[in-house]
Amino acid sequence: MTKKIKVLMVDDEKRFRETTKKILMKKGFETILAESGEEALEKISEAPDVVILDIKMPGIDGHEALARIKKINPDLPVIMLTGHGGIPSAREALVEGAFDYLSKPCDIDLLAEKIKEACQLPGELSDKEERKVTSVMIPITEYTTINENKTIFEALNELKKSFITKMATNRLMETGHRSILVKGDDNEVNGILTIRDLLEMIMPAYLTAPKPSLADSIEYSPMFWKGMFSKGIIAIKDKCISDVMSPSPVSIESNSNLMEAAYLMIYKNERRLLVTLSGKTVGVIREQDLFFEMEKILNS
Repeated sequence: MTKKIKVLMVDDEKRFRETTKKILMKKGFETILAESGEEALEKISEAPDVVILDIKMPGIDGHEALARIKKINPDLPVIMLTGHGGIPSAREALVEGAFDYLSKPCDIDLLAEKIKEACQLPGELSDKEERKVTSVMIPITEYTTINENKTIFEALNELKKSFITKMATNRLMETGHRSILVKGDDNEVNGILTIRDLLEMIMPAYLTAPKPSLADSIEYSPMFWKGMFSKGIIAIKDKCISDVMSPSPVSIESNSNLMEAAYLMIYKNERRLLVTLSGKTVGVIREQDLFFEMEKILNS
């Protein structure tokens, strides 16, 4: 009989703590509870396989608890939970030794996957082990999204915000998404808006229209192009995103191998894939995420 994974759930919110325990137990995890960082340190003696640790707690907060847990057992994986607005603090926890982090309220299926991954990867990867898509992806809570009824002007401002330094789950620094996931009123991903979509949208129709045979050799002068870019972007600023966006990227299951992700990107001509779990979008894996993993494998 396969040994159950023992989870130590640490959170000062009683309702969240007990509800999460019930769901995790239904999914086959043995779960013990602690309502504070102090109690969590005491229950390390019960030998949990993984710790789920809330960052914001009275007394010893998640960062301090993480540091003390790592002193007791450096190989014990810790998954941090953060509330709204706590992402920078959660990223800091990665540097401090956390295995990963999720935003509250978290998708319970994704949390279960993270628990399994954490227990499969207690330290460095062995020669035969490879990380799954969920270990490399950008969580959906980290990716820039926008409603399909918003305007191009609003989309440009949101896309600009994504061009800030971010820390991916693989602990490598990178910048910007270069795209926005477009959601409908049901909060499901209906499409994607990329910089290329915007560039194509500002092209005047006559530039791509068939030309008479005598015009094939025409070369446009510098004067021809003058002011065209500015006029083009101003002309589309009030258009609805749904009129401009591309279809949703190809999806891939969260437990898929990275080679499958690479295959889909190449043969489906995609730069990014939607990661799904139980039919819900939980993240995005991009070509640069695979690049970072390639670099990590070669330098490990």
